Amino acid sequence: MTSETTRDACLRSFLALLAERPFTRIALGDVAERCGVSLAEMRASYASSQDLLAAFFRSTDRHVLSEGGPDAEDFAGEGPKERLFEVLMRRLDALEPHREAVRSLRRSARRDPLLALHLLRLSETSQRWMVASAGLDCTGLAGSIRAKGLAVLFARVLDVWLEDEDPGLARTMATLDQELERGAKLLGMLDDVAYLAIPWRKRRASAATGQDRPAGEAAPAAGEPAA
Repeated sequence: MTSETTRDACLRSFLALLAERPFTRIALGDVAERCGVSLAEMRASYASSQDLLAAFFRSTDRHVLSEGGPDAEDFAGEGPKERLFEVLMRRLDALEPHREAVRSLRRSARRDPLLALHLLRLSETSQRWMVASAGLDCTGLAGSIRAKGLAVLFARVLDVWLEDEDPGLARTMATLDQELERGAKLLGMLDDVAYLAIPWRKRRASAATGQDRPAGEAAPAAGEPAA
């Protein structure tokens, strides 16, 4: 395997194991064995289990960012709230293939404060990229506040998403819309008057007409974000 292929394969193996057992019961050797590589080969790509978690977040970030930024055609004429809504729904789309891994990771974080803190830091970094993708300022103190606020907000949405069995994700979208409305002041979006639109209705309408949501690949709540 090339180094990049090994890296991707190890991440897939880690996520598969995470869907089966708690994070604390996954040893580096387990990942290497599932992946079919030696520990030496795996060490060239990952330094620790925490490094694998970081790779999971980065992979999700890249998937969302590859869908386009604030200049994308899908965002034409949309306000900040609508753009954030679409970006965070894209993140859920990317997490869909790993729903059970996310569920397992959140359970583990509730039992492990250090893991929860590590996931919170990873989530804040990821949400800064989500803010940028939505065309909002992600720099300085304002950017930091927005990233922290979105990390907590997205964690609440994840709780609903994990239990939402509706293919159209109506409950999830309604919750995200409500959370964005509630967090508008914290996220510095109150100066935009375009919030009368309810963006989740667009998604539900698309689902009702049989249009597919964007497919996702790899790549994690109040205190214990998981993607």
